[in-house]
Amino acid sequence: MNKQALAWDDYRFVLAVGRAGSLNGAAKLLAVSHPTVFRRINAIERGLGARLFERAREGYAPTPTGEEVIAVAAEIETRIAATERRLAGLDARPSGKVRLTTVEPLLYGVLPPLLARFRGAHPGIVLELITDNAVRDLSRREADLALRPGGKPPEGLIGRKVARMATGVYRPRSLRLPRGARPDDLADYDWLVPDGNLAHIGMAQWLRHKQYDRRTVFSANSLIALRDAAACGMGLTVLPCYLGDAERRLARVGDPVAGLAADLWLLSHPDLRRTERMRVFADALREGLAALQPMFDGRG
Repeated sequence: MNKQALAWDDYRFVLAVGRAGSLNGAAKLLAVSHPTVFRRINAIERGLGARLFERAREGYAPTPTGEEVIAVAAEIETRIAATERRLAGLDARPSGKVRLTTVEPLLYGVLPPLLARFRGAHPGIVLELITDNAVRDLSRREADLALRPGGKPPEGLIGRKVARMATGVYRPRSLRLPRGARPDDLADYDWLVPDGNLAHIGMAQWLRHKQYDRRTVFSANSLIALRDAAACGMGLTVLPCYLGDAERRLARVGDPVAGLAADLWLLSHPDLRRTERMRVFADALREGLAALQPMFDGRG
């Protein structure tokens, strides 16, 4: 019996299951259905005449053969991504697609006007926006540019600080606090806190340090959800000033919280920095965000 040769698409499916450890996780990575992954993996194993994964209630664990195929798939993926980046870097025309990944809150009052203005000036460039809290891998071309709060760029990427964002405590306007109340004196009130994949951010850590999380009445993995819940009167929360100040049903308590300011970084891969469409888009973002610094500071 002749064994089936694997195509790159087969390697993609094996790699996705290996990374996710489950069919559901692989389906999300590949943007296909769970049954599609199930059928594809079974067909690949039949064609090879070898089992690549052990099935268990906890998920899919690669066999030694599966680990070998996954390693080859990862190497192929790396080479393909490097080739695509080099080819994209040769493009000197301000046209084509630019994929930007960022966090959801920046879509509210910050990015849409900048993106609309850029499209008007560069109609040959198509923008694709990916918004979630997951960190996209620029080396694998999951996105071209990333706009994210945080520290220094990860190894292998280049980055530039484009803004400094202040953070404050916000109350519903319907909630009256004592005159002169400060962010440090609010232990007796209900709080709305970041949770899930936001539990590690500075705002969540500050709430735990102040022990305000003991009065948690609502948690969410979305700052927009926290803002809207606070605006509806559920309690106090912590938000970036550009997000909290824009909601008229909220009022900031005192000054921005010292130590919670975060840098906003624009990240890209070095192979793409000479691509004209990337350059003009990155320049436009930097200039537009710099002009919004008073809003990020909480000054309007």
